[in-house]
Amino acid sequence: MTMAATTAVLRAEWTKIRTVSSSKWTLTAAFFSTIGLGALLSVILGGEFDTLGAAEQAAFDPVMTSFIGMGLGQLAMITFGVLVVTSEYGTGMIRTTLAAVPQRGLLYGARAAAAALPGLAVGMATSIATFFVGQTLLGDHGASLGDPGVLRAVTGAGVYLTLMLLFAVGVATMLRKAVLSLSVLMAYFFMIAPIFNFVPATRKVGYFFPDQAGTSVMQVVQQADGPPYGPWAGLGIMALWAAASLAGGYFALKRNDA
Repeated sequence: MTMAATTAVLRAEWTKIRTVSSSKWTLTAAFFSTIGLGALLSVILGGEFDTLGAAEQAAFDPVMTSFIGMGLGQLAMITFGVLVVTSEYGTGMIRTTLAAVPQRGLLYGARAAAAALPGLAVGMATSIATFFVGQTLLGDHGASLGDPGVLRAVTGAGVYLTLMLLFAVGVATMLRKAVLSLSVLMAYFFMIAPIFNFVPATRKVGYFFPDQAGTSVMQVVQQADGPPYGPWAGLGIMALWAAASLAGGYFALKRNDA
């Protein structure tokens, strides 16, 4: 396969994403919902900081406070990843695509890359804007980009959203249906994972789930009951989950008919 052919497939996948209105709306939602919820909590905690106890003030993480809206941004990124894959299955256009590009590995790689590039751009823009808006609203209780661990947290937050998108791409490729893919992913992230996190007996297991591991990179103030690994290791665990999901999607695409 020549570089020209690879570039053509990548351009075709990018054109599909760019011309679908739902892609633009989900990425826009990721940006504004993350900023909005983080700003709201920053205003509330910034005003109530002086009423907190000494232990609560010591454990206060201004960066993670501004990133509280990442759950909504994550939801939008997951939706974007699912729609990138399943839209062609819903319309039957996947047959035409596979006829035009019979090399399924090439098609899959181009699709994942075409989704990841705008996802990374929006993810980084979201994390940077969310940080500065949140810290401005926190006032004297906020952090600056030059403080220890802050640049890592801001950069990691953008990467985290991109990895979550790729995780969704892999799951959607395995399941091939938008409703089924979103149902499975939403059930996991908003029901199963929180249960593991809040039940003391299963909390240590939950630390190794993708969302719990990935969000650790955003923490600047380490909590006493936090995970048994560092921020970058947590993001690495999230990357392994995304890689495993993409691998599952690749084998499903190779094996299944359109």
